[in-house]
Amino acid sequence: MSSTAEHTAVEEALRHIKPSVRALGAYTLRPYEPRIKLNQNESPYDVPAALKARILKVAAERPWNRYPPFVAHNFIGAVAEATGWPSGGILVANGSNELIQAALAVTVGPGVSVVIPEPTFTLYRLMTEVNGGEVVSVPLDGELRFDVDAVVHAAQRTDAAVVVLCSPNNPTGAALARDEIQRVHDATGALILLDQAYVEFGGYDALPLLDEHPRLVLLRTFSKAMALAGLRAGYLLAHPNLVTEINKAKLPYNINFFSEIAAAEVLRHRQLLAPQVNTIREERDRLHAALAEMPAVRVFASAANFVLLRVAEHRTVFQRLLDEHGILVRDVSGYPMLEGCLRVNAGSPEENDAFLAALHAILEPQ
Repeated sequence: MSSTAEHTAVEEALRHIKPSVRALGAYTLRPYEPRIKLNQNESPYDVPAALKARILKVAAERPWNRYPPFVAHNFIGAVAEATGWPSGGILVANGSNELIQAALAVTVGPGVSVVIPEPTFTLYRLMTEVNGGEVVSVPLDGELRFDVDAVVHAAQRTDAAVVVLCSPNNPTGAALARDEIQRVHDATGALILLDQAYVEFGGYDALPLLDEHPRLVLLRTFSKAMALAGLRAGYLLAHPNLVTEINKAKLPYNINFFSEIAAAEVLRHRQLLAPQVNTIREERDRLHAALAEMPAVRVFASAANFVLLRVAEHRTVFQRLLDEHGILVRDVSGYPMLEGCLRVNAGSPEENDAFLAALHAILEPQ
């Protein structure tokens, strides 16, 4: 096929893709191979060796030629034990991102309004727009905190079907208090999709609100505090009737048996990871305090496992950290309101020492 004919054929195929989707950019991340990786909010610590060995033993005894259970009862049971929430109100998946996608798929369509405080995780907007919904963006305040009054007003004004909240918020680290979450729920008629991927590191854990707030949907991940980013596992908690509907958008056999085993074992032995989580919290606070002492840096309060900072000539700083010191952070300057901002997750004490020394050398050379 000639290049002209091929181009024509491809354009004919693409004609069937929704124009609104073709106008979007995909969620992507440029690959790097740094010496120190502080750009994806992962845990700097692996699963403890004894627990990893237990997971491997159980997985090795499973037949790999068979599908996993259609319903991941072991994983769901572990979540129910850990949270006290009934199994009928739990969905598990290949990471919490898949559950965000499923929840928005069953609620969002053309003309449906979704309120999203921004800047935040870009997947919320992307999935809303792929489904044909209308994003009602509510800016964070000047300190990059949630403007709850504005969120409520926007939801009421647009009769929003969904309000998406990320607390602690990515990439800013801001967190909502109990009464703020309750207010958004009680003052609107919307489904409240509350992503708490970082809640083990700080902020209010909204689990106690579930029982009395039937439009609240909680999302959790194993990619951060639970140190399973490489295996992709997450879960959703909501009223069982809501879970029944969201489940319709979940693909069958969506979580492989290895991830299901690992997530259940980690959750049942999560006390083994508690010292790591405590260290990450302490390191985040140490990072924040050290950055606050640097005259050339503006650092924002964070309840997550990362800190957000603003520096002059941030692109140069980003590149020099990578090229001269082998340290990769996240350039988030493309987000609304985050001009000049970088995000750095709390690594090990040694990694954080290296980052702070490198940043000091770049910003305050002798």
